[in-house]
Amino acid sequence: MNIYTEHTNASPEIYSLNNVSRAFGKGKDELQVLSNVDLTLREGEIVGMLGRSGSGKSTLLRIIAGLIQPSAGEVRYNGSLLTGPAEGVAMVFQTFALFPWLTVLENVEAGLQALQVERKEARKRALAAIDLIGLDGFENAYPRELSGGMRQRVGFARALVVNPTLLLMDEPFSALDVLTAETLRTDLLDLWNDEHLPIKSILIVTHNIEEAVLMCDRILVLSTNPGRVVAEIKVPFAHPRNRLDPTFRQMVDDIYALMTDRRSADASTGKAELKMGSPLPEVSTNLMAGLIETLAAEPYNGHAGLPDVAERRLLEVDDLFPIAEMLEHLGFAELKGADITLTEAGKLFAEYGTQERKTIFAEHLIKHVPLAARIRQVLQERNGHRAPRVRFEQELEDSLTEAFVEKTLESVITWGRYAEIFSYDDHTETFSLDDVEGSV
Repeated sequence: MNIYTEHTNASPEIYSLNNVSRAFGKGKDELQVLSNVDLTLREGEIVGMLGRSGSGKSTLLRIIAGLIQPSAGEVRYNGSLLTGPAEGVAMVFQTFALFPWLTVLENVEAGLQALQVERKEARKRALAAIDLIGLDGFENAYPRELSGGMRQRVGFARALVVNPTLLLMDEPFSALDVLTAETLRTDLLDLWNDEHLPIKSILIVTHNIEEAVLMCDRILVLSTNPGRVVAEIKVPFAHPRNRLDPTFRQMVDDIYALMTDRRSADASTGKAELKMGSPLPEVSTNLMAGLIETLAAEPYNGHAGLPDVAERRLLEVDDLFPIAEMLEHLGFAELKGADITLTEAGKLFAEYGTQERKTIFAEHLIKHVPLAARIRQVLQERNGHRAPRVRFEQELEDSLTEAFVEKTLESVITWGRYAEIFSYDDHTETFSLDDVEGSV
């Protein structure tokens, strides 16, 4: 299946973004979040936006809403250049964002009051939205009296009551438990497919690939650091969709494979290689060990599909991919498409006890993570075997922004402490070889 399907649709265009870029900060600390993004949103479709942390999904959503301006490029809404907050665009947030001192009815009316809708009309529309979204009878309840799913329904009602042209949804189901999220997705799709919603298009940002395939007509996949649209995928399945259908599962697998595809790789190995200035993910050794143990055990016996692992472990894309990729960097696993396979070193790690695991992890950390090897080398060469944190910060600043320098050092400190290849004192911000000599 070609997942790079070009989308053609004669439906009227609501939004268009042309060569949109967005950077934050200045000088050497400037962070390019989005680069040359092109996309269109049309009437009668639900569009999903998939991307990992650093892909700029939320930033792009706020540009579409007119809440922030792009650094370059243009945004057009109903054919006109957008230069401020867009009328007829509503947003549903991950964290509900309700006023705790207002009742359900008052929360839903709040948006209409901001638009100066006449009080009697506002009350009529708010009650209708509450009834539509399935909260009839809870008009006088306060958010603290509601479950998470009911609070998110209030968020939906508040967005729908203004009769928006476009509904933007920023991970609206991620804060809910699995069953509640599934119920809310189904109810929303039923309302949309039965044409009961007063909106013309929906754009949903999500980390959940299966959710995107389940709900959306098109899926946009964003790359990372900076974010740009690297694929536009048309979802051909009619509603309601069957998650167990082989073609549905194949599309999920294909998107997993696309999102695990590294942008650069070593010519001799075909794998992305870490360099001294490479940013390191914030992945704990416990999570890496947990994934190795999961893969080594039944039913996988060392080999698994990432979608299946994600489903069994209730992991999202942003949780699973960094762990899997770090295992590959360290030589404990190999990634191919949407599959992950333990190497012999990974299998040994799963069989080893605590101290043996630390030893093999230390060997692989020094071999495969240049920053860890560099810290160890500097400490071994210096009298007193000590070095201040700032010494490595300065070395990394040539290739990373300040924020990435901090995150990268925190990751290597965590891994180095576990592997006992160096010590780190948080109070003095100093690396040393105290109590770790001979560990590797």
